[in-house]
Amino acid sequence: MLKRTYSHILGYTGNMLIGFSIVLMIPVIFCFLYPDEWKNSWYFVESSVITFIIGFALRYPNKTDKNNVLTVKEGAIVVLLVWTLNILFSALPFMFSHTLNFTQAVFEATSGWTTTGLTVVDVTKISKLLLIWRSLMQYFGGAGFAIIVTSSIIGPAGFGFYHAEGRTDNLLPNVKKSAKMIMLIYGTYAILGMFFYVLAGMKFFDAFNHSLTALATGGFSTRVNSIGEFNSKTIEFITIILMVLGTTGFGVHFTLWKGDFKTFIKNPEPWLLFSLILFFTPFVTNNLSSIFPNFSEAFRHSLFQDISALTGTGFSTVSFNNWPGFSMMALIILMIIGGGMDSTSGGLKLYRVFVLLKLIVIEVTSFFLPKNVVKSYVVWKGQMKRIIDSSTIKEILLIFALYFITYITGVMILLGHGYSVMDSLFEFASALSTVGLSVGITTPNAPISVLWTETVGMFLGRLEFMVVLYALAKMFRDIDILIMERKETKRIKSD
Repeated sequence: MLKRTYSHILGYTGNMLIGFSIVLMIPVIFCFLYPDEWKNSWYFVESSVITFIIGFALRYPNKTDKNNVLTVKEGAIVVLLVWTLNILFSALPFMFSHTLNFTQAVFEATSGWTTTGLTVVDVTKISKLLLIWRSLMQYFGGAGFAIIVTSSIIGPAGFGFYHAEGRTDNLLPNVKKSAKMIMLIYGTYAILGMFFYVLAGMKFFDAFNHSLTALATGGFSTRVNSIGEFNSKTIEFITIILMVLGTTGFGVHFTLWKGDFKTFIKNPEPWLLFSLILFFTPFVTNNLSSIFPNFSEAFRHSLFQDISALTGTGFSTVSFNNWPGFSMMALIILMIIGGGMDSTSGGLKLYRVFVLLKLIVIEVTSFFLPKNVVKSYVVWKGQMKRIIDSSTIKEILLIFALYFITYITGVMILLGHGYSVMDSLFEFASALSTVGLSVGITTPNAPISVLWTETVGMFLGRLEFMVVLYALAKMFRDIDILIMERKETKRIKSD
């Protein structure tokens, strides 16, 4: 039974890698637009061939059954394997081109696939193909590469992947249709973003990359000073729209696409998103008034950075070197809260925060009610009304606990390297919540242990802990079962 299960798992992993080998070839297409880049295309061709060979080696001896439905725990193992292998193979072009060493390349690839945006490359010195590759990693990482390839290759088995990926809203009756709908929504927004960026004065290359990474709430930029280098209020406004679209859950988007505005306004996440922005922006604006020439500039940069932090995008328009402590703490809080469930954002997620806030209100108000009165606890999520039971609350509290345990551990490691408390709190919140804003800790010259600490933080933050725990728990349990079976077999033979 275990042999068959893991044969399916390896087969599905092979399928994913075969699909990923095609994705690795996408940057080569841009050589027709930028002929000088043909010399850099071989880095992607070589990476694609290696990925295909390994994918085929896993797929060929392990036939998959299209009618087999993976459990969430089995799906978690595949997601863990695929994300790990995708990151490693995505790092190859950086290493083959001698742009980055192994640690740096894995860091950059992890930052890309987890839609974080922290970077160790000098964007002024690397090839256009590598810049495009960074943006594509964030785009596919945001959409959930695993669910896209799964839905197109292995049919019903995709159920386990879809939910292991952190998606809980089935937009349509089956996973394949849901994934196609996600890509339709995602693709439409990306094209519109490119169009409006070009209208605002961006060159096509910049518009293409920034539209993908803004929508993915990723934050990789083709410019050293991010969005701030364009110094354009119009471009900043377009970016804000894309960031908000990216941080909105796909289930919420689908209600709008269906024209179901009644259901849309019942969803708490958009309300909480705008409430937090409305609450924090005035305070941060006032706090920044001393470092900007006028109120208008303080408000402009406060609004952009607040939205960038909360949505988990990581674009910036200014440096944080001279920011007051209050404003820095505000950004840290917003990064930790994070964006919407079933979106491209990281963090604790608005839905979970809302559920706990509502629980507090209900518990306080129930104190004044008769003991025999039972209040139902209902929250809208996407198209559905969900009853919040004890198991849901336990899961949320578990994720919160794992998040803060990891956060404190990461901050302590950074502190151990001599960074200040504020910088350590800020940088690791950015990594763990897959944001990408930086105070300067993340650089090519950062200690290897710092880069690996942030790499692990980004990975755990993107997969939201439970996927990793499910996968590891199942694998260790299966290993234990296998050992026991072998011992039993040996005992029987000896008898």
